[in-house]
Amino acid sequence: MASFHTLDDLSPEGKRVLLRADLNVPVREGAITDTTRIDRVIPTICELADKGARVIVLSHFDRPKGQVVPSMSLAPVAEMLESKIQHKVHFVSDCVGSKAEEAVANLKDGEVCVLENTRFYAGEEKNDPEFTAMLARLGDVYVNDAFSAAHRAHSSTEGLARHLPAYAGRLMEAELNALSAALELPDRPVGALIGGAKISTKLDLIGNVLGKVDVLFIGGAMANTFLAAQGVSVGKSLQEAEMHETARRIMAQASDGKCEIILPIDAVIAREFREGAPSEVCDINAVPADA
Repeated sequence: MASFHTLDDLSPEGKRVLLRADLNVPVREGAITDTTRIDRVIPTICELADKGARVIVLSHFDRPKGQVVPSMSLAPVAEMLESKIQHKVHFVSDCVGSKAEEAVANLKDGEVCVLENTRFYAGEEKNDPEFTAMLARLGDVYVNDAFSAAHRAHSSTEGLARHLPAYAGRLMEAELNALSAALELPDRPVGALIGGAKISTKLDLIGNVLGKVDVLFIGGAMANTFLAAQGVSVGKSLQEAEMHETARRIMAQASDGKCEIILPIDAVIAREFREGAPSEVCDINAVPADA
């Protein structure tokens, strides 16, 4: 794996540090139900702030599709973050433009601000050069600590790394080191677990992993696509029908490379998609069409 710059290579005092985090936490009825993603980025935020950086946090939240959706604001996340660290956290109701620029200009050394959901702008997911440049004007250096979003070439991930000196945050550093240990000089046999909703967003990752592991476990809704591609009923569950041929090609590639793909052998089924709906466990080959 190629070498990369970390916080050990950065002297952040007095600098505007654009920190890409993944603060896409689960929320129910306006309340955050799991703070894990906030907790995991705190070491990087605090290290930078303790060293006198002006920390400007960028993140997406849910899928507003380039529109301002009030229920997808990062304001509650900023409030939760402030309750967990010993630094002032400001929330800014935009991530680019005059409002964001003014807030960043007023930021003091050791303070933190969370900018509004980057996906309120269509340019974020398009990795639009103009939008990327607007984000880049807010910082002197860029730190990426959003490993879980690093496979997406968006403005606040791939784009900013081309505009500013780039460093890995502590979470990103740990994940990259773990990948290096597992994939470059592993103790065999080696297995990998990939989940999530879509194959289409993880094709490059799957293709890279296939040649390096002995067993690949596929879970989440992504597994539904692989199962359906083999003629297994997944009922009304989320799957990508247009990716069936791709799934079959991946399975053939794995077989040729002596990599075993493990898919679920049973399923939890329900007739309604709601909290508390009656459910049961059944064999994966016995999923009814209406489940």
